[in-house]
Amino acid sequence: MNILVTGGAGFIGSHTVVALSTAGFNPVILDDFSNSEIRTLKGLEKIMGYIPRYYAENCCDAQVVRRILKEEQISGVIHFAAFKSVGESMQEPLKYYDNNLNSLIVLTRSMMECEISNLIFSSSATVYGQAAALPATEDAPIPVAMSVYGNTKQIGEEILRDIALAEKSLKSTSLRYFNPIGAHPSAYIGELPLGVPNNLVPYITQTAAGLRPALTVFGDDYPTPDGTCLRDFIHVMDLAEAHVVALQYLMNYPSNTFYDVFNIGTGKANSVLEIIRTFENISGKPLQYRFGDRRSGDVTSLYADVSKIEKHLGWTAQRTMREALEDAWRWQQSLATGG
Repeated sequence: MNILVTGGAGFIGSHTVVALSTAGFNPVILDDFSNSEIRTLKGLEKIMGYIPRYYAENCCDAQVVRRILKEEQISGVIHFAAFKSVGESMQEPLKYYDNNLNSLIVLTRSMMECEISNLIFSSSATVYGQAAALPATEDAPIPVAMSVYGNTKQIGEEILRDIALAEKSLKSTSLRYFNPIGAHPSAYIGELPLGVPNNLVPYITQTAAGLRPALTVFGDDYPTPDGTCLRDFIHVMDLAEAHVVALQYLMNYPSNTFYDVFNIGTGKANSVLEIIRTFENISGKPLQYRFGDRRSGDVTSLYADVSKIEKHLGWTAQRTMREALEDAWRWQQSLATGG
C-alpha cells in the first residue's frame, strides 16, 4: 500500500517513513523542503536501501495534492506538513494560520474527492496548556491556546472532529505528541533544525559539539524537585512506530467515518536538568549552561496518560530517555564527520 507522508523529509516525518517501510508499506513523500533538507533522502536511502518517491511541492496546492493522491494510488495519509516554531507563530500569526490550517483543509477535501479515507494528523501536547491534572488524559478540558502554533493544532483537531460529526467518509485520528527526541540508531537521519534550535536536545548536542554557546535553562524556580520544567520525552522511533500502529487501526476500522485522539508519550516525566545530566554522563562532556528567566508560554509540568492508546491500539513506548540521548549524540557526531 502506498502511504503519503506530508512533511516526510522532516524530523518526525523521515523516521515515520522508515517505520512505514519496515512495516511493509510504500511511503511517498510530499515536502517543499522549507524546513527540511534534501540530504535527508540520502539518509533514508542508506537505511531503507532506496530513496522513496518524493515530490518537492507545497501541501497547500490542491491540484498538486489531488494529482499525487491519484497517480500514486494512495491508501492513507500521515500529515506532518506544518510550521512549528512557537515563537515565530506569535510574530507571524497569519503565516501559521494560512499554512497549517489551509494545508489540512486542502488535504481532507482532496482525500474525500479521491475517496481515500485514512488520515493521521500530527497534533501536539501543546493543546493541553498547563493541564489541570497530571498525567494529561485525552478527555482533559482544552484551554485557550498559549500560542498561535498551539491554536492551529487545536483548530486542526476541531476540523477533523467536525468532518466526522458530519458523517463524511473520512477515518482520521489526531496523535498528540509530547516531546520527541533522539535519532535513528544508524545515525543516518535525525533532528536537523535550520538555524538556532528551538528544542532542548538539539541545542544540547550542538553545545557539546562546540557549535553553540552556553545553554540557557529557562527557569530554576518551578515547583518541581529540581526547580526546572518537567516533560515527557519520547524516542522519535517510538513515535514513528505509533503512527504505523494508528494507520493499521484506521485501515481495519469497520466504518467509513471515524475520529479519535491519542496521546503519544511514555507516561513518565523528566526535568530539564535530568536531561542535561544524563547527556553529560553519556557523552563524557560537561555542558556549559546557565539559568535564565522563565520563558513565556512554558508550563511547569506536562506528561501523558498513555492508557488509552495501550488499550485500543496495543502500543507502548519501548525505548528509554537515555537511549534517545545516546542516539541524538551519535547523530550529532555523524554530522561532524559528514556521515
